[in-house]
Amino acid sequence: MAEEVKNEKGGISVETQHIFPIIKRWLYSDKEIFLREIVSNASDAITKLQRLISLGEVRDLTFDGKITVSVSKKARTITVSDNGIGMDADEVKKYIGNIALSGAMEFIQKYEGEGEAATDGIIGHFGLGFYSAFMVSDSVEVRSRSYRGGDAVQWICSDEGTYEMNVPYDKEDRGTTVIMHVNDEGAEYLEAYKLRSVLEKYCSFMPIEIYFADEDAEEPKEGEEVPEEKPINDTMPLWQKNPSECTDEEYKAFYHKVFGDFNDPLFWLHIKADYPLNFKGILYFPKLTHEFANMEGQVKLYYNQVFVADNIKEVIPEYLLMLRGVLDCPELPLNVSRSYLQNNGYVTKISTHIVKKVADKLNSLFKNDREGFEKMWADIKTFCEYAALCDRKFYDKAKDALLMEVVHGGYVTLAEYLEGAKETNENTVYYASDAELQAQYISMFEAKGIKVVNFPQMIDTQYVQMLESVSENVKFKRVDSDIADALRGEGEAEHSEALEKLFREAAGNDKLTVKCEKLADVNVPAVLTLTEESRRMQDMLKLYAASGMNMGGDFAAESALLVNVDNPLIQKLADGAGDNAALLAKQIYSLAVLSQRRFGEEEMKDFLATSYDVLSKLV
Repeated sequence: MAEEVKNEKGGISVETQHIFPIIKRWLYSDKEIFLREIVSNASDAITKLQRLISLGEVRDLTFDGKITVSVSKKARTITVSDNGIGMDADEVKKYIGNIALSGAMEFIQKYEGEGEAATDGIIGHFGLGFYSAFMVSDSVEVRSRSYRGGDAVQWICSDEGTYEMNVPYDKEDRGTTVIMHVNDEGAEYLEAYKLRSVLEKYCSFMPIEIYFADEDAEEPKEGEEVPEEKPINDTMPLWQKNPSECTDEEYKAFYHKVFGDFNDPLFWLHIKADYPLNFKGILYFPKLTHEFANMEGQVKLYYNQVFVADNIKEVIPEYLLMLRGVLDCPELPLNVSRSYLQNNGYVTKISTHIVKKVADKLNSLFKNDREGFEKMWADIKTFCEYAALCDRKFYDKAKDALLMEVVHGGYVTLAEYLEGAKETNENTVYYASDAELQAQYISMFEAKGIKVVNFPQMIDTQYVQMLESVSENVKFKRVDSDIADALRGEGEAEHSEALEKLFREAAGNDKLTVKCEKLADVNVPAVLTLTEESRRMQDMLKLYAASGMNMGGDFAAESALLVNVDNPLIQKLADGAGDNAALLAKQIYSLAVLSQRRFGEEEMKDFLATSYDVLSKLV
């Protein structure tokens, strides 16, 4: 006589009416997360059973945890099966029939105890996560058999919240199977390639092996080799291992796999933070080929090996987001929200810890392998300067490893530069923004043993101002902004009204400031200078203009022409050079301008015409 099947019907127990339409529309911003939630529940079920076995609660049972995700476009179903703890009828009613009742939390409280990392290994909770299945389904069927034995149970629920439960049900194996009958809104997930891509996105590193199957795929023909079944995930990702167990090649391979970058990372940072932070991760420093390259990196947030999101700015400082990496934070809820992260003290501590570790890594590389560190500086310079600009604490921790490139070779820290400049240019750092264009100025400084550092990028302007603000009595000056005392010759130069008039006419500017100087390099007839303050104002206005902000007004640059009275050409002009005086003065002025900045179109035409006139006088 067949066993009588007990059939029970009812409605989902909720306090809020019409909760299902809300679940379907607003539970998650991305519908695809339904797969993450259902697979996470399956992983939980297996983890629970493994935990019971390890505690001796379950004896004479060994098994390999396995999750299978399958899809049938013909049947319009997506199925997730596990061989975990399973449920009996009462547990199905308790954990699934009541929305937001957390079976996982009850399990943790019973077996883990307070004071331990209670959530470690338990990914999600049967509750709202399970009901995410209704975002893509018009009905969901659950088939389950408890590890304790007894009758299996079938539970079928419509998207209106009415369910039917049948006990016993014909299911011999332990575990739970969730069958989603997909609606029209979720039809895209019936495509095997689409479902697999979602599965790989969220579950590539889950701790339980996951297998994927297309139920509609053709069976191998007779004689054909049956493809080997392989899990789609890596159950022991690199960040879960101890750094001492990982090789450089493994770190590089993991980087290539996760981020699809064919280039090797410069270096990496493996973090394993214990109590009370309890998070793990690997941060990679990619090559930045220019100052705007890869400004948006990719730091992936995981929760017990389940993917949560890309680039959560609340967990990692924004200036670190140009890095690439993974962070696994099991203390955060799986369904984390932005508002939660913004107001969570744990998140703040994670961020602070990461900043410290990044600075420590830079300091370690600098101290232990300075030569290697200098070779990669060009690739990390932008990152380091940007981080220092954004966070004074980062600068304070990493300042001893922040380098400045010396024109014509070598690198120095700010402290090293200042130490070497005590005799010639104490507390003043001279720099170039365009080493080729400013070559004449640089050669004058180098002739006197003064090092010039190279700051050619737009970010350098802000970085220089930051360094001044945090360094007492230290000033940064571009090589064309001032004539240092060390570059002046002996004696005072008398001002010449005749030279002033001549060069104002040559420049076509009757307000041009003309100064007579004695320069140590007699071969230089004249140089054009622009005060550091004026130049910085010009750079700032350019930045505003580049960002689409018109500040209005007409800013007048405070430039001056320094005429070297010890130069033979200038001396001839001072003595009177006849008909050629105006032509020579114009050529000297043009060369002074050219050594400071590039010509505009009309300026170039005029310069070439003047040059041809000068050459014609030599014939």
